[in-house]
Amino acid sequence: MSEKSKAELLKEKLTIKHQSGLKDASEETIKNAFDFCEDYKKFLDDAKTEREANEVSLSIAKENGFVPFVMGETYKAGDRVYFNNRGKAVAFAVIGKEKVENGTNITAAHIDSPRLDLKPNPLYEEIDMALFKTHYYGGIKKYQWTAVPMALHGVFVKTDGTVIKVCIGEDDNDPKFVVNDLLPHLAQEQSKRTLSDGIRGEELNVLVGSMPFKDDKASELVKLNILNILYEKYGVTEADFLSAELECVPAAKACDIGFDRSMIGAYGQDDRVCAYPALRAICDTKVPEKTAVCVLADKEEIGSDGNTGLNSAFLKYVIGDLAKMQGGDETVALRNSKCLSADVNAALDPTFQDVMERRNASQINRGVCVTKYTGARGKSGTSDANAEYVAQIRNMLDSAEISWQTGELGRVDLGGGGTVAMYIANLGVDVVDLGVPVLSMHAPFETTSKFDVYMCYKAMYEFCK
Repeated sequence: MSEKSKAELLKEKLTIKHQSGLKDASEETIKNAFDFCEDYKKFLDDAKTEREANEVSLSIAKENGFVPFVMGETYKAGDRVYFNNRGKAVAFAVIGKEKVENGTNITAAHIDSPRLDLKPNPLYEEIDMALFKTHYYGGIKKYQWTAVPMALHGVFVKTDGTVIKVCIGEDDNDPKFVVNDLLPHLAQEQSKRTLSDGIRGEELNVLVGSMPFKDDKASELVKLNILNILYEKYGVTEADFLSAELECVPAAKACDIGFDRSMIGAYGQDDRVCAYPALRAICDTKVPEKTAVCVLADKEEIGSDGNTGLNSAFLKYVIGDLAKMQGGDETVALRNSKCLSADVNAALDPTFQDVMERRNASQINRGVCVTKYTGARGKSGTSDANAEYVAQIRNMLDSAEISWQTGELGRVDLGGGGTVAMYIANLGVDVVDLGVPVLSMHAPFETTSKFDVYMCYKAMYEFCK
């Protein structure tokens, strides 16, 4: 074998060694990734809304010894507590050996996803068909949400405070719902619209029935029949829609993608593909050096506003309560804390490569993606992580032999997006985005790599411990 040239040795020393990820992964790692993702697929099917994700996450955490945090009680290293925020956001903490005031290690993901919300007064009848009016939630390409089997999830809350859960369309025997579209033969005028305007917001009407109530003396008999079905099943009237949160989501189940089963296809992987690894990581954390915190938040897809989003004081109060429990100061604790904002990035798509700058684009099967900044155009709406903190995360990932890469969300003048990172940074916390590359992000059916999901879990676990 010939010796390496001076240039080859210098190149080996000085240039980036791109991690090949799955290509060089051991059989054991691949098996672990596939096994991990079987439970992840179940989580996706059971947690299609933020309320369901909150409930399922709490159930998993309780099985792993987490109990409600009680103000005034003292907790020791290794104790496990949770803070449930209105059933739509939740934080878990494993108390560390060091004082909370010395800082915490926070993983933060969101559990809401783009969907079609029902309007407050949704049910109407037109030409003997009953439909729901919707208001889309988050950034979607509206045309993708037509002619797709849909399920209805959510709650009615009656004026006496009774909460009635709704989940129709997930069981094989359940009816489904659908937003109809025009047939190509009659879509000449529709086809002249721009792609973003091909289906308009007020055209996202969900078909829910066509059978009239058997009575000739009243009008809107199809609508009346639907109301009667809902009343018999749930005990609700039309007025109860006014205090309901009902969401139409794709009815498809999570499944393997590809002949090799190397990928996962499902609705809502942005951002449950990071939320589940973060949850599993803190459940697997025993007695960390610093207190480990995992927060799963609502409202990210619409700006993180509201009292269950991370633009609220929820996380601040969680860290504050933990610090006060030891007689510490919440401001000092936050200033000393570090965070992985666990959110996805756009994977380079072989069909649409021109929207990305390839040298700075993440790819599937290359491991978890570190995103130093998000934002749009001139980094608008981002925290832009400090180089010192990025270096610490690099060292952590390399030391634990975790496959990772970096990525931006598209070309500079074209792309952009946001995460919860800037809201956590506003609390004085060091934060950088770390998550899984996703294909078809925000579509009713998104695709991820099993290897990347597992690398995300390994990164979260290493950070927590």
